[in-house]
This record gives sequence, structure tokens and C-alpha cells, in this order.
Amino acid sequence: MISKKIILDNIKTLFYALIIAIIIRSLIIQPFYIPSSSMEPTLLVGDRLFVTKYSYGYSKHSFPFSPPIFKGRIMPNVPKRGDVVVFKTPADNRTDYIKRLIGLPGDRIQFINANLYLNNSEIIKSRILSKKKIYCGSKELEVFTFEELLPNGKKFITVYSKNFTFQNSDIFNVPKNHYFFLGDNRDCSKDSRFLSSVGYVHEDNLVGKAVFIFFSSDRRIGNLLTFWKWNKSLRFNRFFKKII
Repeated sequence: MISKKIILDNIKTLFYALIIAIIIRSLIIQPFYIPSSSMEPTLLVGDRLFVTKYSYGYSKHSFPFSPPIFKGRIMPNVPKRGDVVVFKTPADNRTDYIKRLIGLPGDRIQFINANLYLNNSEIIKSRILSKKKIYCGSKELEVFTFEELLPNGKKFITVYSKNFTFQNSDIFNVPKNHYFFLGDNRDCSKDSRFLSSVGYVHEDNLVGKAVFIFFSSDRRIGNLLTFWKWNKSLRFNRFFKKII
């Protein structure tokens, strides 16, 4: 018969383990799963990645369920243009999105003839050849692939539909204490261009910086239960890949 002391010891162990897990998740690092195609080819559906919670300091959104324990950010650090960031959407302050930081407070952003302009200067993008499949949901896209260069020297890969569905925009003036985000899959991303659903993101909504992928599987082929498909569904070349 199991003694009362053993049961209490097990409960204490589980409680302490839970507390430690919450502290690590809230203050140090947290895993995230990529459910959409908006950041292809940088991030693929089925990627699992780690996000550092300390990179930009802490707000209520650093903690599970965003408890209103304090206002603003403590130990704040300014994010860098080009960072891949997880944030809570302004629409509900609950849903996690992951996009690339393009605009800082005070920036002017506009699309003209499908070209991105930052503070009246066109962002340089160089066409590169790529045979990778790019998706928008379950639909495969025909795209042009580019290497884009931001003013701070940050380089990364973006894709645009060959139809360039997002041609022109009004000027986006990024407010004080807010940021402007875009998906790398430019014609398949709900991001700061869409003011009613995402728009400008307040600094308090930043959750953390995406740093590397620790696991990846193509759910179109199979899942962890279909072990006989692992040789095709698991993307071993993406394991422990740094996010650029």
C-alpha cells in the first residue's frame, strides 16, 4: 500500500517541476510551433522552434495567460530591424504571431509597384534562383525568390507571388512605441499591412526573438505516429537550424 508520505512527496515534486517549467518558459526560453506558411521559406509549417524570452525584456505577455501583474516592460531591449519576432496580435492580445520586424517607431513604409520602401528609400532585393516549393496553406505558389537587404545590413530571403498580388499601399507611419512586421512569404501573410487585423504592434506585445529550429516535420506526408514515413516526413536538415 502506498503511504501518505510518498503521495505527498510525489505531489511536491510535481509542483516544484511545474514551477521550474513556468519560470524557464516565462523568463528564459519557450518552444513554438509554426502552423502557417506566412514565413516561408524561412519557417515552414511543422517547424518547432525556440524563442528567447529575455531578448527584449519582459511584459505581462511573457507569462502564461498574460496576467496583468505589471504595466510596460522591465529590463527592455530594443529589437533590431530584421529580427524574427513572436508577438501577441493587437486585435485580441492573445494570439501568437511570428513575423519579421521591418519598421521601427517613426519609420515610413510603403509598397510601390510591389517594391518595399523604407523612409522613402527602396529596399534592395536581388533575384536568386530557387527550386524550393512555396506554399500558401495547401496551395503551391509560383514565386520569385529574392535576397533582401535592410539598411542595418541584415540579409534574408523573401518570396513574392509571380502575380505580385500586393502592388501598392498607402504610407504606413509607425507610431511611437510600435513596430511594423511583414511575413517573408509576402503574398501569403496577414501582417502589419492589414491594420484591422494586425497593424502596428505595441512594444508591450513583443514575446521574444526566434533563435533556432529544434525539430521539423512535414505534416503533409505524415506525423510522429506514422513512423514508417519518418524518412520522408522528418526534415533532418532543419534540426537545430539557426533562424536568420
